[in-house]
Amino acid sequence: MRILWLKTELLHPIDKGGKIRTYFTLQQLIRHHHVTYVTLDAGDGADDALERASEYSHDVISIPHAPARKLSLRFFVELGLNLFSDLPYAVARYRSRPMEERIRALVASGGYDLLICDFLAPDVNVPRPAGIPTVLFQHNVEAMIWERHTQVQTGALRRAFFRSQWKKMVRYEGAACRGYDHVIAVSEEDRDAMRAEYGVRNVDAVPTGVDTAFFSPSGQTTQVPANVVFVGSMDWMPNEDAIAFFASDVWPLVRSAVPDATLTVVGRKPGAAVRALDGRRGVEVTGRVEDVRPYLERAAVAVVPLRVGGGTRLKIYEAMAMGKPTVSTRIGAEGLPLTDGEELHLADDPEAFAARVVALLGDPEAATQMGRTAQARVRRDFAWETAARPFIEICEGVVDRTAADPTRSDSALTNRN
Repeated sequence: MRILWLKTELLHPIDKGGKIRTYFTLQQLIRHHHVTYVTLDAGDGADDALERASEYSHDVISIPHAPARKLSLRFFVELGLNLFSDLPYAVARYRSRPMEERIRALVASGGYDLLICDFLAPDVNVPRPAGIPTVLFQHNVEAMIWERHTQVQTGALRRAFFRSQWKKMVRYEGAACRGYDHVIAVSEEDRDAMRAEYGVRNVDAVPTGVDTAFFSPSGQTTQVPANVVFVGSMDWMPNEDAIAFFASDVWPLVRSAVPDATLTVVGRKPGAAVRALDGRRGVEVTGRVEDVRPYLERAAVAVVPLRVGGGTRLKIYEAMAMGKPTVSTRIGAEGLPLTDGEELHLADDPEAFAARVVALLGDPEAATQMGRTAQARVRRDFAWETAARPFIEICEGVVDRTAADPTRSDSALTNRN
């Protein structure tokens, strides 16, 4: 197959969950099929991001695009104008006529068999009808994330804003999902939600994977007995909310029981509220690091206190692959086929969450055993080579079905209401 893969960013640095999932899926896909990677480029990637696209594609087409930077004047102006738009802002900010025109020309050339839209945002630039079979790769149910954001807001104005974005996302996401020949979700929960909420018939779940060769203990970093670690991109609102919740409601309970406990927050672009935690109550905020593995390896416990989110959290599999016992909320571990009390601990309220962390810090033998159980499970079942195979098979099946019935593709893309 010759595939058009649509994205809103180059992948390097590969420093957040969506990039990681895309990178390793593509690495498996290009072993079997030809991939042209069509992306917007805001110029904020690594200096060699364009050159390194050859690691996950055969050809790359980069289209300059400069969305407003968060908290800039332009950002707030666009938010205000978005009140009068039917598009959710998270999608509207990636609208690009040049990208739409380039996609249209590439499809018209007749050289492609399949279009894959990676995440929901590039969909705003997909021509209707596309003219070739299409797949939407949904890493999350985006409306679910906005709904959960709405639920945790305390101010009336913020709650009203998030509620309006949630409602817009429900309408847009539902229409988009119904408009593709097939939708690929990353968990059974997301798959079932798309079927129930959006009436999507052609949707399947594929497993999440982890680079088990990369995420492996080196034996060169000494574990700090009472160190707790959180790893995640801090410019993603669910992660920022998770640390705010953990620092204010859970961490004081942990420190009360284990006064020498330390917390390391590892992830790029922490905002002012997260940076303000650095140096207080044993908290270290690192910002972006070149390699998260030493921070995982030195930790006694990994935590994933998410209250908002969708899809699946790669950070749990990465901690498991490093042999680390993990405490997560149920939302944090949502969509992962793991067993509470065996491969990780699950807790939602602050007292229960803190108790699980304290118990692991106080019983190194039990913590080590949980880490070994988790590590064995992830290495057996969740390596990327295994996880990506169903994705490839689904894509091949979409092309085969459309070849047998050429009317399938265009008729699917007109069903957007």
